[in-house]
Amino acid sequence: MPTLAAVAEKGQVLAFREVVSEFVKDHDAFKWRGGSLKSEPDHLAVEEPLEIRLGGRRFTLTMRTPGHDEELAAGFLLAEGFINSRPELGEIRRIRDAKGAPEPNAIDVILNVPAAGLRERLKRNFTVSSSCGVCGKTSIEAIERRIAPLEDGIRLGGRVLFAMPAMMRKAQEVFSATGGLHAAALFSWDVRVNSGNGSTTADGANGSKTDGGELSLTVLREDVGRHNAVDKVIGFALVHDMLPLRNCVMMVSGRLSFEIVQKAAAAGIPILCAVSAPSSLAVELAEEVGMTLVGFLREPNFNIYTRPDRIVAA
Repeated sequence: MPTLAAVAEKGQVLAFREVVSEFVKDHDAFKWRGGSLKSEPDHLAVEEPLEIRLGGRRFTLTMRTPGHDEELAAGFLLAEGFINSRPELGEIRRIRDAKGAPEPNAIDVILNVPAAGLRERLKRNFTVSSSCGVCGKTSIEAIERRIAPLEDGIRLGGRVLFAMPAMMRKAQEVFSATGGLHAAALFSWDVRVNSGNGSTTADGANGSKTDGGELSLTVLREDVGRHNAVDKVIGFALVHDMLPLRNCVMMVSGRLSFEIVQKAAAAGIPILCAVSAPSSLAVELAEEVGMTLVGFLREPNFNIYTRPDRIVAA
């Protein structure tokens, strides 16, 4: 399995810039400024449907910001329990129209999962989805049965976390243009090793160094849906054989919901942060799977709701 540093060396870390024009459309708006209206073009985040098929059969439809659709599908299938590993993913391909041109809003996924096993996973997912909102305990117990316990190796100094919001904002090009997208970011933590000649650590793009190590931005994805942005990040990690993400931290814009915690846990992420509050069910799930949940991460403060042992006073 390649290391995060190796992925970065291949240019797969989000140090490059996306073509913003693909994700932004202009539309005239009447803007109230200084007591008067003026017509000016405004930048809008693109939202379009994506149809995901499994083996040629329609499976689900989601509204998303175009771009990284293969990652979105891969992350969704893993996070929701339809696949458990990279080998089960198989092939992701674009649906083609009658003229052979790729459809921009439809993809087909070929899974390496036996038919009987896939039917069981589909049945299980439907049962859990139906119970959500009726019995949170049922959903949590079902998720616990399919998600491995999170590992305890990573430890971060509290001050390290404050670097993440600024690193996210710097990489959020579409949000900067529109103000209309959510973001999810994956950070890797590389521990400094004392080699006798002083402490060393791997260099990383967009990183924050401390005496204990370096926090590097591995990938950031934006989308009109917060859960889609998380799926894209997890899908990126899945297709690059980086799972489980035992030495990583994820941060999302907005609040922390049950669904976001579920997706992060499926990818093996031990620390999940947000600029806003978690829901009660998100905290319950994080507690059960052993995840560190951090909310209201805004310098100079933050709240830790579960597993505070991974955040140290340093």
